[in-house]
Amino acid sequence: MKLLLDTDIGNDIDDALALAYLLREPQCELLGVTTVCGEPEKRCEMASAICRHLGRPDVPIHPGCPVPLSRAQLQPVCPQAAGLGDWPRDRFAADGSAVDFLRRTIRANPGEVALLAIGPLTNVATLFSLDPEIPSLLKGLYLMCGRFFTALGGEWNAFLDPWATAIVYGNTPHPRPATHVSYGLDVTTQVVLPRDEARRRFAGLDALGPVRDFAEVWFDRSERVTFHDPLAAVGVFRPEVCTYEDAFVRVPLAEPTFGWTIPGPAPEGAPAPHRLARTVDPDAFFRIWFGALSA
Repeated sequence: MKLLLDTDIGNDIDDALALAYLLREPQCELLGVTTVCGEPEKRCEMASAICRHLGRPDVPIHPGCPVPLSRAQLQPVCPQAAGLGDWPRDRFAADGSAVDFLRRTIRANPGEVALLAIGPLTNVATLFSLDPEIPSLLKGLYLMCGRFFTALGGEWNAFLDPWATAIVYGNTPHPRPATHVSYGLDVTTQVVLPRDEARRRFAGLDALGPVRDFAEVWFDRSERVTFHDPLAAVGVFRPEVCTYEDAFVRVPLAEPTFGWTIPGPAPEGAPAPHRLARTVDPDAFFRIWFGALSA
């Protein structure tokens, strides 16, 4: 499957773990990586270091929107760039080329490209707003975003740019992707490793290389790894790791539910446009993810 990855790599370690998986997943033809949030050029350097380490210096990488559409930036810096050290990588200018790259790539491959977004949805919403036909040209849209079933409340990616979230979930008029799948906190918080176990298991994976150094920056502030984004990445190619429920997701843009992702029945006469992961098999997920990285 041809795939584009949009990521805020550099804050939580899970983005880097998702990118490493995609580069080792034999079914994935990675067409490019775009970054979002503060210091997008440093996030590109992290992605470049991973791609180079895994023998894919040819993967196009483009910096995207550094600030949200609708609120102050809550991720202004890229802390894990401190782990780059001497890892070989390309350098980037913060030229905002991501959205144009996504548009050109999708239009050059109509109906063939899956877009996986694992950060705030600023780049994707900007893309859909500038070229409203793009959603209908996607093979599928896959998101690590939202909280749908297990509790009320917001989720970080959705909350960082609620207006963008509302646009991408179709709360504004534009064509919809043929497939729109979300992996929310209901399932991602069930795939977790404690810090010491993660260190031990990562140490045996040569494929991770620079990711291990990025992880040490993460471990300075966290005692665990939650595989939010890797679960969404695995779900694109191995959807059987989860069960799903179809619903229509509404994104309120006023308090007290500002930026929440609230599932409910579709409007009268319309099909339910969103597929939401409801349960996950953590053992199956870890077998697939570690299997790909150790192959």
